[in-house]
Amino acid sequence: MDIEEPILNLPLDENFVHYFNKNEGKFLYCTHQEEVNQNLLHILEENSWDKVLCFDNDLQKMLLIAGGNSTTTQTSLTPFFTTCEHLIAKDGSILFSSNQLKEIKLKDLPVHFIVFAKTSQIVSNNDDALMNIKNVYKGKIPSNISPIKNYNPNKKSEDFMDYGNNNAKNLYLLLLEDL
Repeated sequence: MDIEEPILNLPLDENFVHYFNKNEGKFLYCTHQEEVNQNLLHILEENSWDKVLCFDNDLQKMLLIAGGNSTTTQTSLTPFFTTCEHLIAKDGSILFSSNQLKEIKLKDLPVHFIVFAKTSQIVSNNDDALMNIKNVYKGKIPSNISPIKNYNPNKKSEDFMDYGNNNAKNLYLLLLEDL
């Protein structure tokens, strides 16, 4: 098994972007909220998505501003628009919990994801992410903590630890600079 170490001498955000792109994610860096809204509109138009699965009230408002419609009815063709817990610089993965996924397993959600995150959510590794979750939710730690680290659903993971657990998603990341 070939595990890569983070690139040395790069800031966390650049390290994350390197591995995220290597894992075939689609990355859109935004410096202000209007840019997020524009990029969201372009994603919806590019893919001819008129309805988007969304559980978050704030993201539903963002969808309305961008000209999209939200639904809570899941289909395989409806993309999922969500936030996340953390972005992991070490391998370019994105960590989710029941706060975003409810009690739905990643493999049971649509193959298309649009994730809205902020640069302040980037952490070095899984240990830092889990420690932050523990500190933020003090005693009410969310369940269903799951990562996505493969952004090409047609590519099979070569990591034997992922055997039978393919969480690959076609994923767009709208990353807002907030630091």
